[in-house]
Amino acid sequence: MTEGTTVRTWPGRPYPLGATWDGEGVNFAIFSENATAVELCLFDRADAQRESARIRMEEQTDQVWHVYLPGLWPGQHYGYRVHGPYAPEAGHRFNPNKLLIDPYAKSIAGVIEWSDAMFGYRIGDPKADLSFDTRDNAGNIPKCVVIDQAFTWGGDHLLKTSWDKTIIYEVHVKGFTARHPDVPEHMRGTYSALTTPAVIDHLLDLGVTAVELLPIHQFVRDKDLHDRGLTNYWGYNTIGFFAPDIRYATSPVRGRHVREFKTMVKTLHSAGIEVILDVVYNHTAEGNHLGPTLSFRGVDNASYYRLTPENKRYHVDYTGCGNTLNVTHPRTLQLIMDSLRYWVTEMHVDGFRFDLASALAREFHAVDRLSAFFDILHQDPILSQVKLIAEPWDIGEGGYQVGNFPVGWAEWNGKYRDTIRRYAKGDGGQVAELGYRLTGSSDLYSTSGRRPFASVNFITAHDGFTLQDLVSYNDKHNKANGEDNRDGTDDNASWNCGVEGPTDDPAIAELRERQKRNFMAILFLSQGVPMICGGDELSRTQEGNNNAYCQDNELSWFNWTLDRNQRAFLAFVKQLIAFRKRHPVLRRRRFFQGRRLRGSEVKDVSWFRPDGKEMTDEDWNAGYAKSLALRLAGDAIAETDEKGRPITDDTLLILLNAHHLPLTFTLPAHKRGVRWEWLFDTSTKLQPSREALLLKGGDRYELNARALAVLRLRE
Repeated sequence: MTEGTTVRTWPGRPYPLGATWDGEGVNFAIFSENATAVELCLFDRADAQRESARIRMEEQTDQVWHVYLPGLWPGQHYGYRVHGPYAPEAGHRFNPNKLLIDPYAKSIAGVIEWSDAMFGYRIGDPKADLSFDTRDNAGNIPKCVVIDQAFTWGGDHLLKTSWDKTIIYEVHVKGFTARHPDVPEHMRGTYSALTTPAVIDHLLDLGVTAVELLPIHQFVRDKDLHDRGLTNYWGYNTIGFFAPDIRYATSPVRGRHVREFKTMVKTLHSAGIEVILDVVYNHTAEGNHLGPTLSFRGVDNASYYRLTPENKRYHVDYTGCGNTLNVTHPRTLQLIMDSLRYWVTEMHVDGFRFDLASALAREFHAVDRLSAFFDILHQDPILSQVKLIAEPWDIGEGGYQVGNFPVGWAEWNGKYRDTIRRYAKGDGGQVAELGYRLTGSSDLYSTSGRRPFASVNFITAHDGFTLQDLVSYNDKHNKANGEDNRDGTDDNASWNCGVEGPTDDPAIAELRERQKRNFMAILFLSQGVPMICGGDELSRTQEGNNNAYCQDNELSWFNWTLDRNQRAFLAFVKQLIAFRKRHPVLRRRRFFQGRRLRGSEVKDVSWFRPDGKEMTDEDWNAGYAKSLALRLAGDAIAETDEKGRPITDDTLLILLNAHHLPLTFTLPAHKRGVRWEWLFDTSTKLQPSREALLLKGGDRYELNARALAVLRLRE
């Protein structure tokens, strides 16, 4: 199509929004409540500097502008120019000189080439964003692409792994395989890399049931990072809520990466692995009032964003990223729901982790668990059946909402992370809260009708120290980020075991390995849903950087060349996961009741002091206490399997000692003849003698300093 070509147009339809190919042509539909005119721009190539055709969309139905172009095919590049008032103080920032990304684009061909033309106002003008920029940005902004959604899924379907059997592996698409020696070089760091035997085998050998991918929606490399020679590695800066990011594609030509993403999902499903997406619906990449005009701001700023009531020039910012999407507007809420449904129905993903989810629940100012966002999700026949995980906080007032999300939601349990970290490094006064965290956090979830699996338990995540760094650094070391070490939290609850950073001291190295084993053991022995930060099983380090959001390099990428200690730790993690899978007593679907159930010999859960006596209220509140034991009764689960058969298991005894000195535990005996079989101890890699494998109730077990041991009741 050459410039000036006459294009046949039909009125088209207002639904569905976006560009939809029906086999004969393409329907284009875009919402804008306050626009006075909308132009569809067609481009011959992704790198075209100007459009080959500009089509005025004459039809408007219910604030949706639409047109149908017969004879148009998938692969067509396009964008929009939207006319209307440029009145920032009234909330309007229309500028038809700026080519805009379709909010419903299914594919975006390329990335932003930063220049001052990307802004709706004149950079450097004394009036700042009240000025108006007339430069055309078409040569700098990536074009949208019409796609053919057809794909041979075969019998693929959502796996719907039950929560009690779910083990989540949080991972970055690129960082996972960028240095993997067994992945073909041209595939490393891509969606296709996750389909290779080396990657699938690692996930299956490890034993995880789901990958939780850091954001793969098309995102923007912030101009500030661009100017500093850095990048937005994590991707929490979305501009395309329907488009898989092109940077993770082996073939970025004309939307082929959409098929590549689908192939990745289908392959992971074939291996029995669910795909959960980390999604960022709380803000966009357009920043605050001084940010660029890329899409939503130019389409209808006043509808898509929350603006300050007293002066609509400014954005409400609950996210720390400059803006907050306006979920109180029905069309913005529709965008989010349409995006979620698309990823489930068309891309077959199994669930979502919502970044800064509290921001989505703010109807006016306060976080409201009865908000329209929750109501719509709960009644939706598709979305209510997938995994929904909240990051239950934002930076606004009252934003920390751990435990307060409604039924149907799981949450990243930040209190679990903080408690386990403080306990493991030897802080006093943690035992009472530790009891809740080990048993599913009933104090947070039981009163609202939720189950233990509402708690997604984690020690580390992408944001913060890796597990290796958690035991190697007291302080963050973020100078590589270019912000003079000011970024990233100072509250890490970490302990370097005696030396900051790498060390040749064998005693410190051994203690660090033991602490890593302690953390992983506690994670997989806890009720709830365990989540591993990908790479922790490989002892991955970021050299003390606890905010590597801009480090798209070897600091963040997995190192697959392991030394002896790293191989031993990987084997230990695999054994822990296998142990958890074998024992339903560690994966209860209901909270403990602290009493005998179904004729069990002992209470479903019992807590003991090191001397073998049951703990009292005074023991729980003793600030000096750093050691305890808990017995999980395998004959008191009071649950049935999928076919209604009672679930029974071994009775397990878990001994924990966070003190810096060894401690002797007296093993409990609820009757004569009790025998305890030793299973493992995090303080030793050695198998005990055969005589030590079986211990009598009442016998003493010396647990080393900073260690955990597990025993099994033998009849």
